[in-house]
Amino acid sequence: RIFVLGIGFFTLCFLMTSLGGQFSAKRLGDSPFTIRTEVMGALESRGVLRRMSDMLEMLMKRMDILARLENSSDFHKGDEARFPLDRFQPAAGLMERIQAIAQNVSDIAIKVDQILRNSLLNGKVVEGRRDQCEVPRDPKYPDCAGKVEWMRARWTSDPCYAFFGVDGTECSFLIYLSEVEWFCPPLPWRNQTAALPSPPPLPRVQAAFQSDLAHLLELIGTGKESLSFMKKRIRHLAQQWLRAARRLEQKLKGRQRDQKHILIHIGFLTEESGDVFSPRVLKGGPLGEMVQWADILAALFLLGHSLRVTVSLKELQSHLGVPPGRGNCPLTSPLPFDLIYTDYHGLQQMKQHMGLSFKKYRCRVRVIDTFGTEPAYNHEEYATLRGYRTNWGYWNLQPTQFMTMFPHTPDNSFMGFVSEELNKTERQFIKSNKVSSMAVVYGKEASIWKGKEKFLAILNKYMEIHGTVYYETQRPPEVPAFVKNHGLLPQHEFQQLLRKAKLFIGFGFPYEGPAPLEAIANGCVFLQARFSPPHSSLNHEFFRGKPTSREASLAGGERVSSQHPYAEDFIGKPHVWTVDYNNSEEFEAAIKTIMRTQVDPYLPYEYTCEGMLERIHAYIQHQDFCTMSSPPLPPKAKSPAMQSPPSPLALSPNATHLVWSPSASRDPRAWPPVDSLQVWVSETRHSCTETCRRRGLVCEPTFFRFLNKKEVFLQLSITCDSTEYEMNHLYPAVAENVHECYLQKEPLLFSCAGYNTKYRRLCPCRDYRKGQVALCRDCL
Repeated sequence: RIFVLGIGFFTLCFLMTSLGGQFSAKRLGDSPFTIRTEVMGALESRGVLRRMSDMLEMLMKRMDILARLENSSDFHKGDEARFPLDRFQPAAGLMERIQAIAQNVSDIAIKVDQILRNSLLNGKVVEGRRDQCEVPRDPKYPDCAGKVEWMRARWTSDPCYAFFGVDGTECSFLIYLSEVEWFCPPLPWRNQTAALPSPPPLPRVQAAFQSDLAHLLELIGTGKESLSFMKKRIRHLAQQWLRAARRLEQKLKGRQRDQKHILIHIGFLTEESGDVFSPRVLKGGPLGEMVQWADILAALFLLGHSLRVTVSLKELQSHLGVPPGRGNCPLTSPLPFDLIYTDYHGLQQMKQHMGLSFKKYRCRVRVIDTFGTEPAYNHEEYATLRGYRTNWGYWNLQPTQFMTMFPHTPDNSFMGFVSEELNKTERQFIKSNKVSSMAVVYGKEASIWKGKEKFLAILNKYMEIHGTVYYETQRPPEVPAFVKNHGLLPQHEFQQLLRKAKLFIGFGFPYEGPAPLEAIANGCVFLQARFSPPHSSLNHEFFRGKPTSREASLAGGERVSSQHPYAEDFIGKPHVWTVDYNNSEEFEAAIKTIMRTQVDPYLPYEYTCEGMLERIHAYIQHQDFCTMSSPPLPPKAKSPAMQSPPSPLALSPNATHLVWSPSASRDPRAWPPVDSLQVWVSETRHSCTETCRRRGLVCEPTFFRFLNKKEVFLQLSITCDSTEYEMNHLYPAVAENVHECYLQKEPLLFSCAGYNTKYRRLCPCRDYRKGQVALCRDCL
């Protein structure tokens, strides 16, 4: 009986194992591409059931024989003493159990046979669908066929396709292109869950001003000299930042501000981009970019936003949700960040690893761009056709997504940085301790001093010259012996040197760095060279390849006429002197005058902590490039009954320009507010930047959409014998000699920069807050 029970138990285990093995491939959540495995074992499963049925029949016969033997009279008599009968179940009971098992197995066999028949039937249908998928011809998806063709040839080029289930079959291509990407329509035989109404968005967390910078220092991390430099700068300016944050909080008077989730990816510090800055931090290399990034981090954190900071490609991929592979596939989940601050290196890395998601989410990107990117270089097609293609441009972003160190061009947003502010006691101490015969040279690298012996000899006649040139063991031979070289100084020691000096002198390089503003803020006069001819990409290697015109050509643009154009144009005398260094007499006369001139420490408001906090707050609250309203497109032919809506612009009282009509409606969401708009017509040799500046205004590129209409020419009494829509970064404009008017066809090409002697441009200007050129009077 024990043997028989063992046989029965073994039989059940064998049955369960066999059946379980046949269906082990069928699991919830398996890929749709495993159907073939599911149905391959159908015939084998039937054979197993037949063999099990035969075994059970044989077992029943053996038990029947045992039952007959048990009825014999002497079968148990000799063994009753050793094996009591109550230790075993009666034979009849055992028979009933085996019969029950046999019946259950029979029922299971019938059910399994039905399941297998249905599986085979469905398998044939699905297998047919897998092998017979055809590329749908849907006019809503015109790129589907081309994308499938590409997948056939290249689906193995990136492991990310296999990650999303592509296995080389036609149907897997269509599933991927319809469900992961969006080039093909959904397949009708795929399980498409009914689209449920999306739940209402969760209420936004309100941003609150922060008062403890310790958490920010943790977020920045360690491991690089550049990061250590940035953290030291934040600590040094901590009290200045906190005071400014309190003042802005009071100014905003509890205004509601949504907290943004922000990723800061400093691409130029990643190993993949070379990280050329970190090794040079302690050797006098350029620190302007790191100064700006440190200040951006401090401002965003103090404004109360949620930050993530990355300086490695691996961290960037992790935060974005990049699928494994080479970056051709979209992100695996929606982008978790409202904004991404990065640089050109980071922009390239994001495009490389985000696949199609880059195009979807690029409206959230803000590019920290030292020298600026003008629209003619930003528009890829236009830059290629017109010869504006460079190493850095052609991203097709909104030009105001680029954020510059100085307000080079209104086409970009002015981000800036901060310089240390002085209190009244410090200012008075500096004025009383200035050494009128002490000069500090702007330049930490020895190469900057090469060939400057003539200037230094003249300067040495009147002033004691100090330098801060880096060296390890031997004094650089480029620095003359009469110069007192302090070597590379920590920031606070450099500040102390500037507080004593009367003059801070530049030799033409580096361009547009933060040091001249720091010197002026510490009571120095900044003396710089006038470039004649102005430096540009046509005559100077430094500007070659940069996405900015800044050249004297018919295409027109802003030119770099000195080492620091912002200091020359926005500050000027007595704090800033720009002279011709090739004219020894002019140079020497300037030195004599500067020694007699008394100046107070001066810092433009836009370079204070409060000024920078104001700008970034305004940008975050008002700049939305994902839902921007598009400018009007070229009009289609209209019937005589159709009339254009009345222009929102009106002639100013003195009839010199146009303003926003008092009777016109205003969109409260428009930023800057439209009532700050003035429309002026440029001279033929002036860009819109220059045209607005000459009237005490700033060119505002977001207002071009209101000017790009034929009616505006009529309002300005400009005769147009013809009006054409074309792609040109100088339009809208008029060629007066031939009475031809031109409107802009491509909104990304609206540009404040550029001029041509053939055209007079229509220029949108606005007012600005004193000391805060980035914001209009009502923009905060």
